Amino acid sequence: MDRRDDIREFLTSRRARLTPAEAGLPDFGGRRRVKGLRREEVALLAGMSTEYYVRLERGNGTGVSEAVLDGISRALQLDEAEHAHLYALVKAADPGAHPARRRGPSRPQQVRPAVQQLIDTMRDVPVYVQNGRLDAVATNRLGAALFSEMFVLPQRPVNAARFTFLDPRAPTFYRDWPGNARQIVALLRAVAGRAPHDRVLSDLVGELATRSEAFRTLWASHDVRVHRTGTKQVHHPVVGDLDLTFEALDLTSEPGLQLLAFTAAPGSASRDGLQLLATWAATARLESEGAAVPAAGTADEA
Repeated sequence: MDRRDDIREFLTSRRARLTPAEAGLPDFGGRRRVKGLRREEVALLAGMSTEYYVRLERGNGTGVSEAVLDGISRALQLDEAEHAHLYALVKAADPGAHPARRRGPSRPQQVRPAVQQLIDTMRDVPVYVQNGRLDAVATNRLGAALFSEMFVLPQRPVNAARFTFLDPRAPTFYRDWPGNARQIVALLRAVAGRAPHDRVLSDLVGELATRSEAFRTLWASHDVRVHRTGTKQVHHPVVGDLDLTFEALDLTSEPGLQLLAFTAAPGSASRDGLQLLATWAATARLESEGAAVPAAGTADEA
């Protein structure tokens, strides 16, 4: 991943989406040669010289201060996730900020036994623990049952992005597949900005870009987001449609891991569906020792 190109393409895409009127600038009419804001308009709004902004947009992150990045973020009306992404990109592109170090393959991640015990006690709530690359690190029994379609493939670790873009069952499983696909790519974009030397992540992005045109298109949009709360609409092959909400919690004792807990509205058909799914999961485990559904425990053990 080329940090200079990432900075250039990210800033270009952000200013292209913002009109002068939306930025509070007068529009004197006439034909504009660029979509969105011009570089000099961004520089004006950010309180810096055009030459300085152009240097940054070309990918030169040397010595850029937080105050400068704050000004550009305000000028381009970046949200919290986009601001953090810009900061990470510029920091990674500054050769004086830190030594370049490319991380190689790491050992498979696992949660501590105490964390696994905790999520196993949450029997009525599907729980799914993932890392920044969206690998499944651990589940409880109901979480494994909810995402059983993902665990069918033998490749480990199971990866939500790989399933979404490369598995033909994904568009049926995710009822809003386009929205889910955009979310997946935006999450990967954000973590790629924070971990520029993660070779495993680079390999994953390369694999998806090579094999999926949809992924290539979304990756080129440079959208980023954080994972905190949201909705998930799935069609489970056993219990049918489920409309769920989720909360994403960072595990402070497990840096880089995030716990997602899914719930359904009380009295809803989706709540009934989750209860039926819990019964099915318990029965399937007894009858086939987890052949159809991964047993509770770490996702790699499933």
